[in-house]
Amino acid sequence: MTYQQTLDWMFAQLPMYQREGKVAFKKDLINTLAFSKELNFPERKFKAIHVGGTNGKGSTSHMLASILQESGYKVGLYTSPHLKSFTERIRMNGVEIPPEKIVSFIAQHKDFIERQELSFFEMTVGLAFDFFANEKVDIAVIEVGLGGRLDSTNIITPEVSVITNIGLDHTQFLGETLPEIAFEKAGIIKSNIPVVIGEEQQEVKNVFIAKAEERKAPISFATAIDENYKTDLLGDYQKKNTKTAVAVIKKLKGFRISEQHIKKGLLSVVKNTSLKGRWQVLQENPKVVCDTAHNKEGLIIVLNQLKKEAFKKIHFVLGVVSDKDLEVILSLFPKEATYYFCKPNIPRGLSEEILQEKAIRFGLSGEKYSSVKEAYENALLNANQGAVVYVGGSTFVVAEII
Repeated sequence: MTYQQTLDWMFAQLPMYQREGKVAFKKDLINTLAFSKELNFPERKFKAIHVGGTNGKGSTSHMLASILQESGYKVGLYTSPHLKSFTERIRMNGVEIPPEKIVSFIAQHKDFIERQELSFFEMTVGLAFDFFANEKVDIAVIEVGLGGRLDSTNIITPEVSVITNIGLDHTQFLGETLPEIAFEKAGIIKSNIPVVIGEEQQEVKNVFIAKAEERKAPISFATAIDENYKTDLLGDYQKKNTKTAVAVIKKLKGFRISEQHIKKGLLSVVKNTSLKGRWQVLQENPKVVCDTAHNKEGLIIVLNQLKKEAFKKIHFVLGVVSDKDLEVILSLFPKEATYYFCKPNIPRGLSEEILQEKAIRFGLSGEKYSSVKEAYENALLNANQGAVVYVGGSTFVVAEII
């Protein structure tokens, strides 16, 4: 198969949670463990940092990778979902996995994948771990896909585990309360392995402490870091992520990382890792900002930051996926704005008609558009100088315009 045929096979034949939702969710690690054995246990051949949480785990993962790269190490980085290209998910020192590596891997293991009925995410995790092992990375930063306890990445034994924070997201899988979700996220805490918690949230703090005590895992909170570090990532929420990344680096044993490496790494995240979609300014006059925030906790921070912008008028290009709690999300958005409702181009995307209908109930007015592209073009057309255009609501909306 060609590269495109390989991707088409991966996307179309096998379930992919980000695109299809609940039907693709696996509730155990049986397939992942079987694939690991088939691949000769690649996760045992490199050191790792495991990053979970509700918000900020992607940014924190990229920060960690950037710091480690500045320290001179060969660094693997596994994140999900991708914005534009599948290869974004698997990087080494900021360079995306070569397409030919994907083609050869799938060709070699296609029979096993079909026989075992691996999900899209399960095969992708196997691909990443196999790639990092073959490339002999010094360390890999591995971002959890969904939850923690039952996530396919949770077969690794890391040097440090990280949980950024807990918010109400993916409640249909992880639980309907913060402590229930925290329990699932805490599943990445391993015996005698240090764990760093990014935020000290009173509702869930004891869940993490109890799990850490059970596993005899030394636990610390990033809020203990006093210094405020600067980063090239622009969102206000990155202040918490920088502290989390620094706290993790300080718990990492066996690596020579100076304070200068930390500071330079945090100021070079975009250059070193090509992170996109986090308070990314696409143009000025009118100013266009996109952000992948898509749940209550993330949107509150982003919308508060928008209030600090000097604008005469604000335009929202807004699309969401069908499993979002619209009652919670839509109540956050300002009424004194113009909205361009659209559907991200994936099976999970919520139709623009339903989104508009629900939004009207919350006093949000605007037109509906059959595509993100059309919505974005109309927003730019209507935004005069001094206006701000915000694009978001879903990772997949952002992916279509950057």
